[in-house]
Amino acid sequence: MHLSIVLSVFPVIFLGELPDKTMFASLVLASRGKAALVWLGAATAFALHVVIAVTIGAGLFALLPHRAVEGFVTAMFAAGAVLAFMEAAREDEQALVEREEHSHRRVAGTAFAVIFIAEWGDLTQILTANLAAHYHSPVSVAVGATAALWAVAALAVIFGQGLMRKVPVRRVRRATGVVLVVLTVVSAVATIRG
Repeated sequence: MHLSIVLSVFPVIFLGELPDKTMFASLVLASRGKAALVWLGAATAFALHVVIAVTIGAGLFALLPHRAVEGFVTAMFAAGAVLAFMEAAREDEQALVEREEHSHRRVAGTAFAVIFIAEWGDLTQILTANLAAHYHSPVSVAVGATAALWAVAALAVIFGQGLMRKVPVRRVRRATGVVLVVLTVVSAVATIRG
């Protein structure tokens, strides 16, 4: 395991997940049940998704030539940056927060089921797979991504509403976009040098 990779992955996944629908789902579920149990269910679902994403990322690296993997990773980072900036600009702050909060209010079931279903194809799952392919260190990426997702789940169940009142969703989306642009450039340079 490489601590530098863990520390590189953590902020990318943390910022990508912070204003996500699963954070609001955890917040809503915590308002209906014990916060610790909601966190445990969310944390378990996140860990399972990280294992799936890292396996896919490591599989891509094993099957495809290095230059093709780096090119794919570059394209996905760029797409993630565009998605983050588009979501930041799409709606006003209140509409964005309300849309995220209401998207899971009707969902019945446990925190595990809600988070597990909501995370399929999510930006952070795709980013985790890309980071695993990029760094060639699935364990380090898994540790960094899992720690980031667990931290967001903890924030959601403990401080969710207060945090989102102080940190606008739009600002977090923009910060995520900037980080992804930097990763796109770094990955593109690695592809060219490849």
